[in-house]
Amino acid sequence: MRRVNPREARRMMHRMGLNMVPLEVEEAILRTKDKEIVIEKPEVAILEVQGQKVFQLAGGKTTERALRKETTIPEEDIQLVAMQANASSDQARAALKQSKGDLAQAILLLTQK
Repeated sequence: MRRVNPREARRMMHRMGLNMVPLEVEEAILRTKDKEIVIEKPEVAILEVQGQKVFQLAGGKTTERALRKETTIPEEDIQLVAMQANASSDQARAALKQSKGDLAQAILLLTQK
């Protein structure tokens, strides 16, 4: 199979209406709802086709890391759970964190102990 000269390839792409621009990138992060995929020193190119941009990533060392979302618990909820379950504010806060902010479940957790 014959190798294509990079200069010829660029000319051919230009004739077809494609524009490819290389981009120097240190790190690319792809974030899903529950994790991040980190690609170190990837080769990145931006390909413009009919007014739309397509980003092409290739190579690089990849690592995955889990996302931890902290739930913000309002002080009113903590006081309500503490009062309903006859527990301390710290216990109510811990139960709300464990139940991911669900008031009823937090009260049940504290009253069943």
